[in-house]
This record gives sequence, structure tokens and C-alpha cells, in this order.
Amino acid sequence: MINTEEGQVIIEEGTFNKEKELQAFMDLVHSYLSDEECAQIMKAFELADKAHEGQTRASGEPYIMHPLAVAEILANLQIDHETLIAALLHDVVEDTSYTKEDIEELFGSEVAFLVDGVTKLNQFQYVTKEDQQLENYRKMILAMAKDVRVIVIKLGDRLHNMRTLKYMRSDKQKHIAKETLEIFAPLSHRLGIFNIKWELEDLSFRYLEPDKYYDLVDQMKQKRQAREAIVNDTMAQLTKALGDADIKADIKGRPKHFYSIYKKMKKDNKDLSQIYDLYAVRVIVDTIPDCYAVLGIAHSIWKPLPYRFKDYISMPKSNMYQSLHTTIIGTMGQPVEIQIRTWDMHRVSEYGVAAHWRYKEGNKNGDKDFDQKVAWLRQVLEWQDTSNPKELVNALKLDVFSGEVFVFTPKGDVVKLPNGSVPLDFAYRVHTDVGHRCVGAKINGKIVPLDYTLKNGDIVDIITSKTGRPSLDWLNIVGSSESKSKIRNWFKRENKEENIQKGQDALEKEAKRLNYNWKQVGTQERIEQVTKMLNAGTPDELFAACGYGGIPVSTVLLRIVELYKKETEKEEAKQTTEEIVEKLKAHRPKKSKAGTGVLVKGEAGLMVRMAKCCNPVPGDEIIGYITRGRGISVHRGDCTSIGHTPEDLERMIEVSWDQATNDSFHVGVEIHAYDRTGILMEVMAVLSELKINITNINAKVDDDTKNVNISLVIEIKDISQLEFVMTKLRRVRDVYTVQRAHGGA
Repeated sequence: MINTEEGQVIIEEGTFNKEKELQAFMDLVHSYLSDEECAQIMKAFELADKAHEGQTRASGEPYIMHPLAVAEILANLQIDHETLIAALLHDVVEDTSYTKEDIEELFGSEVAFLVDGVTKLNQFQYVTKEDQQLENYRKMILAMAKDVRVIVIKLGDRLHNMRTLKYMRSDKQKHIAKETLEIFAPLSHRLGIFNIKWELEDLSFRYLEPDKYYDLVDQMKQKRQAREAIVNDTMAQLTKALGDADIKADIKGRPKHFYSIYKKMKKDNKDLSQIYDLYAVRVIVDTIPDCYAVLGIAHSIWKPLPYRFKDYISMPKSNMYQSLHTTIIGTMGQPVEIQIRTWDMHRVSEYGVAAHWRYKEGNKNGDKDFDQKVAWLRQVLEWQDTSNPKELVNALKLDVFSGEVFVFTPKGDVVKLPNGSVPLDFAYRVHTDVGHRCVGAKINGKIVPLDYTLKNGDIVDIITSKTGRPSLDWLNIVGSSESKSKIRNWFKRENKEENIQKGQDALEKEAKRLNYNWKQVGTQERIEQVTKMLNAGTPDELFAACGYGGIPVSTVLLRIVELYKKETEKEEAKQTTEEIVEKLKAHRPKKSKAGTGVLVKGEAGLMVRMAKCCNPVPGDEIIGYITRGRGISVHRGDCTSIGHTPEDLERMIEVSWDQATNDSFHVGVEIHAYDRTGILMEVMAVLSELKINITNINAKVDDDTKNVNISLVIEIKDISQLEFVMTKLRRVRDVYTVQRAHGGA
């Protein structure tokens, strides 16, 4: 653990002691859960420990440390026992032989659903890792809409991974930190779990901008003593004044987290001395009237800073955060931020939605309040086409993770919209038909263009017409994904037949671009299967979605081609060796390159390739292996990669070297030598003298033994030339061994 500042803690895991960590965790859960619930949690730990036996983390420590650490993070939020069980088991289905059905049988359907919700998708092959990650997000978000505890587990999982990120490669550290800052920290913010949010942000900042992070840490340390004096004096004066007014309050200094300071400095182009809320005090009282009384007393002692007062009690944030914020000019003329809230507000601020399961018993309004807290997520899912993961994640980034602007209707009702919203977004938020019929807008009584950016406090009045209708240009104007979705849906309904045709044409064009015959791959049966996979309704609705851009054409074609390949492989598996050879003969290129180097049952010009596992060259004994879809793979007779199953034996075929060939072949050579100055140059000089072409070279020095391993890939004609070259290389001074590599080129 690195204690950089009180409240600003970056946690790094130390040596793992399973018994000690388990005892600390069980002590924690016993402090707020029943004995029966704790027994279930212990049962889950024992299963996870057994399932992950033998598995290790990147740090080399037992894998069980990870699920146990995740469960402990969530136990600190005092979350319910089912979530803790799922946290302990969250990697069991993905990484071990246990199934979702096993979990359901042992711990019930709720736990099984939570575990399944955080399990990544592995059943599909994706074109890019980004596609797979977006699909994982889609699955997680849909599961989260049914039970938000899915994302709470995922946040605990991500936090522990961030704490142990030092064991990953530098490029992976930055990738994971960037993803954390873009997706998981904003999610924890919107769910109001600030304990996790702050640590995720500070850890991400540390890996993405290490120089700036440590520079800020040093600056904060230098000013710590002066800052503590200012905060302590402010607290002392406030404590005396509240005592005189007979107001019971808990007053503490509140450290500012590094990333939030850095964001303010970057946004306003200011240095550390110009950040107003660097010095902060938090006041917690029993009732809402007490909050406003404390505010009045604070403003009577010190002068408030203009425009720095925020009332989040009467107008809570979308994550239900409530507090009064004011900044006063305090001791030594330094600005100090004061936050004032009740104990209930403080609990929501610390635990967010995680507090729901802890306190819902006996709270009649618990479920109603909770539904309000996650309403934003359900709204996004209602607006968005959930079969398109990229659109869904973009919608979250646009509507959920961005800031907010508060505007008013002419009647004085408050409407919250994402930052960057325009009058059209307001119109669509009021009602879909108001948006469709919008022809103009008034802001504070003055007519403005439809692309006017709304500001806090604007009074918005929408002008509509019965003949009004959406324009495609609106998609580039609106700032909310809700508006974009409603505009798209209007065009989807209006131009359905045209969109169906456009979608079919786009799929055919994409298939042609990837060298597939659309009539061959795009059968009605496969299209129906993919429609079901993507929850797209009917095949016509799938084509229409491709036509208006609701589902990427590449996503649909990828799924269709996957089905096509699986069916083709099944058919090929039933074919005899003779049938396959005849098929290869029929598809032999009319203009083949002279001498492929290998004859198949005496036939030249068939599709063959040298196996990378053993790199055969003329002179080696060889055997052919019929692959699925890639012709015949040629292996050395002693290759250990094939011949292990009855199916392998059935697919082997007689091949021989074509004596007429003049082709060159790639061969790997491994050289083990003493590491001295010039050794690599001498090796290359030998090959240059023999006129041997080098296609790849790699040298690795062992610092302990002072030896060097040189890996070469060279082009040679046959086995006799290879042996001659290796003999020459063995004569180089300080070379111990020269041998043919077993791996590929």
C-alpha cells in the first residue's frame, strides 16, 4: 500500500497469505451478515479455491487471491451475501470446468445469473479484439439492466486488476487504464459508488500520465502542512459556531483526489495554487433543515466565493448524489470548499446503489428510490438498438458518462440533458412527436437556431408545426443518443422497403469484397439463424437495420460466414481422401507457378503449403495432411504435430518432392554461442559468403551465463545445402551448437 495522502490511497497488493486474507474477509462479512449467509459465502470460497487450484496470476501468486480480493472490496460496501458469493465465483465458469448450471444447482438462479453476467463471451470468433470487447460490454450492460449487481461485481473486479496492474506489460497497462477511465470510472460515478470511482481514476491517471501524476503527488506533499493548517482552522471555527447554535454535526477534512485536481488544472489551464477546492471540509448533520442552517452559519462567518454555490439537495445529480457545496474565503485568504449533507446522503455518496441491498429492509420506499437511481440505464436501453454493441457503448459515453445541463420548461419544470444538447434534444425529451414536429425554438424568449447549445438555467420553448418532419441533418445536430435513436426510428418506419433493399445490397457487396459468393453463403436458413442471434426480429428487419445503419453490415456477414464455415467443415469431414484430391485437381489453377516443389500422389500443381511447425526441405522424408479449406499441408515424417488421432491418420496422403523444382525453402536454425563482441557479425559474414539469404534474425543474451542464442530463418534449396551451411557455422569461434529449429519461420 502506498499512502500518498490521507484519503488518497493507491493500494498495491503485497505477498498473498490465503488464511490471513480469508480470516480478515470473513470477519468483515460477519460484522453485518447473518451466520447462515456467512456459511454460504464460505461454501462459495471453498468451491472457488478448489476450482482455481493450480492457476496463478501474472504476479505468480495463487489465482484465488483475485476473487477473494474482489469480494473483500464489495464487502467494504456492505453489499448482500448473494453478490459476495457471485464475486467469489465470478471467474469459475470462464476459467474452470464448472458450468453456469453447476453454480445454479449449488447457489441458486440469482447467483448463477450474476456470475453469467460478468463472464466474457468466448463462443464467437471476432474480427478484432475491439469487436469482442464491445460485445462483452453489451452483454454486461444488458445483464446490468436486469440486476445492477452485475456491474458492481465488475467494478470490484476491475479495481483489483488495476491494483495489480504493475505485473502487466507497459502497453497493456496503458490500454487497461484507458478503458478504465473511459468506461468503468464513469459507470461507478453514475452508480454513485465514489469509493471505487476515485481509486479507479487515480490508478488510471498513474499509469496513463506517470510523470504528471508523480509531479502532482510531490506538489501536494510540499503544501500538505500549510493545507492542513488552513483546513484545521476552518473546522475549529465552524465547530465552535455550530456548537453555539446547538447543531450536532460531524466535521472532517476532505482530501481531494489527484485525478480530479489534474482534471481541473487541465480544463481551466491553471496551476495547483489556483484550484479553489483543494482545501475542503465535509459537514454531516442529522436533518435537511440542519444542512441549510449550517450553510447560513458558514456564510455568516466567511464571505462566499461568487458562483461557487451548488444545491444538490433540491436538485440531486442523476446518480442521486445530494449535498450542499459552497466555497468560502477562509484562513489566510485561501478558498475552502465546504460540503454539507445528512447521514443518509453521506451513505448514498459513499456506497451508491450498493447501499440498496444493505438498507432496503424496513424501507418502504427502497425499491422506488432504487429504480430512480438506475432509470438512466433503462432509458438508454429503451432508446438504443441493443443488438449493435458499438452504438450501445457510444450511447453510454454520450448520454450517461458526459456531464449534464439543467434547463427549464416555460412552466418551470427542470429537465436534465447531456452536455452539448440542443433544443431538438429538449423537444425529443418532452415527447417524441414534439421532436418530430419541431420547426424552431425560443431560449429565454428569443428565437434561436436548432443547433444552439443549451446552457444551465435556459428556459426552452419549442415551436411545432403539424407539417413538421425530421431531417437527416438532425442526426449531426443533436447531442443526445436518445434523440438520434428516435430520429433513426422515424426514418426506419418511413423508408422500410427502401432500407430492406439497401441492406440486402450492402450484404452482397460486402460478401463480394471478402471473396464470398453471397448466394452460396447467404441462405435463408443461415439468415434466420443470425436474425435470432442478434435479436433483430425478422430477416426483413435485419436487412432494414443493415440498410439504415442500425446494425453494422460486417457484424451480420461475419455471423453468416461463421455458420457457412462450420457447415462446410462438417461436409468436408465426411469426404474420403480420394474425393478431396479429385476436388483439388478440379480447382487446380490454370496458370500455376513453375514447380510447387511437391507432388501429391504424383500430381503437380495442387494447392500445397509447407507446415510451419517443422519446415520440411527437399531431402527430408515428408507426409501430406489434408487440411480443411487450405489444401494440403506438408510435414516432415518425424513431425510431432500430426498423427495423434484416428482422424489424423485418415487425412494423411502420399506426397513426394518434385525433383524438377528450383524453389527455395525457409528453414529455422538455432545457434548457441558465447556472447562476445562481433559474434553476430561473424555469423552473418559466413552466410553472406555462402550467398544464403536471411529472412529473419533474432539474438537473445542470457546475462547469467554470458551466452547468446541466435535464431535465424534462412532460404536454402535442400537438406544437403542446409547441412553444409550448419557445418560452416559450427566452425565460427565460440559457437557451441548449431541445430535445426523445431518451430516455424
